Amino acid sequence: MKLQRYGAIAGLALAATLGLSACGSDNNEPAAGAGASGSAAAIDCATGTLNAQGSSAQKNAMAEWIKAYQQKCQGTTVNYEPTGSGAGIQAFIAGTADFAGSDSALKPEEQPQADAKCVDGKAIHLPMVIGPVAVAYNISGVDNLQLKPATLAKIFAGKVTKWDDPAIKADNPDAKLPATTIQTVHRSDESGTTDNFTKFLSKTAEADWTLGNAKAWKGPGGTGAKGSDGVASRVKGAEGSIGYMEWSFAENAGLKMSKIGNGNGEFAALTAETAGKTIAGAEVEGQGDDLKLKIDYNTKEAGAYPIVLATYEIVCSKGLAADKLKLVKGLLGYAASAEGQNSLTDLGYAPLPETVRTKVETAVKNLS
Repeated sequence: MKLQRYGAIAGLALAATLGLSACGSDNNEPAAGAGASGSAAAIDCATGTLNAQGSSAQKNAMAEWIKAYQQKCQGTTVNYEPTGSGAGIQAFIAGTADFAGSDSALKPEEQPQADAKCVDGKAIHLPMVIGPVAVAYNISGVDNLQLKPATLAKIFAGKVTKWDDPAIKADNPDAKLPATTIQTVHRSDESGTTDNFTKFLSKTAEADWTLGNAKAWKGPGGTGAKGSDGVASRVKGAEGSIGYMEWSFAENAGLKMSKIGNGNGEFAALTAETAGKTIAGAEVEGQGDDLKLKIDYNTKEAGAYPIVLATYEIVCSKGLAADKLKLVKGLLGYAASAEGQNSLTDLGYAPLPETVRTKVETAVKNLS
């Protein structure tokens, strides 16, 4: 199923504390965005406590939804810990998380373990927001860095180690590149952002990136940092550095972002519109209410920015504890509503295309 393009993102809100319980150590979190214009969405309120964890890329979106839900639903406590996608999935499997946030689908070996937690049901993937992955850098005097996938792969594989390397010069013939040593920064924790970034490299630069894709970083050398905010902070503080992170964190840190070569042979800057062109070619490959997305990283759509991820909530289709069911449906129902999605446009995320949003909304209503 082809996805429709989403609208331009309005910008990034100022940093603020959202008062989210057990929200982890990520800093510089954007403030809550404005809700959708027009009448407010009908919210199914429930009382009680939910505990969830996982993707740090979706942390700011989750914080926005939780804040709005708790403001409208008294007697509700929702804790979301941005521990990384891998940790979130393991917590769900262990039964310590009511749902997990993940930037990658369950692995084949994880699916049956997750299903075992769902009485008479299965663990399903609900895409809640699209998060473009930025490649941010810190090089004085270089403002419009362009990188082909092969060049990017060589940098993170340790094959290109100086900023004035011929491969980078070939991508940037008009730039004055210094002889500075390249410092790559990657996630130290297991992360769906890492999985999607390395999947992009393995799909678009197979000859130069031979390490496949995984939530755990497998590249040689470089510096590890926890969470997208940790990577952004490390890049901001180190001249000559480059790292990958979810877009909102690069925006919030004021970092310069590389233009990335796409399958059409163009260098595309990261904007809502250019990322949307890639999302327009994504397909739903799950069955029924399981809405896993397949993204074409080699998209030949003119102007498309090719590194994007879909961040999921992984939850039981059936078998949720009676004291959790109504609250899970209430919170995720709000997240999947038009109001909940539109509230993300000031946070550096992309709202779900309407054709997918309605499917997610229906899947949440079907939880039992």
